[in-house]
Amino acid sequence: MFIQTEATPNPATLKFLPGRTVMADGTLELRDGDQIERSPLAQRLFGVSGVSGVFLGSDFITVTKSGGEWPHLKPAILGAIMEHFMSGAPVLASGSQADVIEEGEFFAPEDAQTVETIKDLLETRIRPAVAGDGGDITFRGFKDGIVYLAMKGSCAGCPSSTATLKHGIQNLLRHFLPDVREVEAI
Repeated sequence: MFIQTEATPNPATLKFLPGRTVMADGTLELRDGDQIERSPLAQRLFGVSGVSGVFLGSDFITVTKSGGEWPHLKPAILGAIMEHFMSGAPVLASGSQADVIEEGEFFAPEDAQTVETIKDLLETRIRPAVAGDGGDITFRGFKDGIVYLAMKGSCAGCPSSTATLKHGIQNLLRHFLPDVREVEAI
């Protein structure tokens, strides 16, 4: 098994590509060891000293470190990923599922059409680009011209996330939707 790695814009996060499907549907973010029982793969990764976050995407795993240097952490992380996939264990524990994107969304009923367009733009233009950097962005709400988004994986805590939100996503949404005034991270 050959696992590729890619740097992300977040220096505390590294993207691992195992060359196979990781999550068939949705994504899963686990931070600081919370809820690691949801994923046997995450359990292995949190067993590596210095790992503080795991994000599971469609065909990648993003690992965030709290300490240590990548040259020292990377071999142990590669080993944990390889051991997991070679064991044949599932990525998700039985009964667990991907994060629910729609949970907790807020917007006024009269904004439903605008929200549909925002979600379509996120799905077709923004999320694929962000996944390339080892992260994900999901819609959380729309109120008074402000779009609220949740940043996950390498996007959470990334030094360039503000620029991504304000210059990239905000400009794109404002171009297609004059009702959008601003984009904020939740």
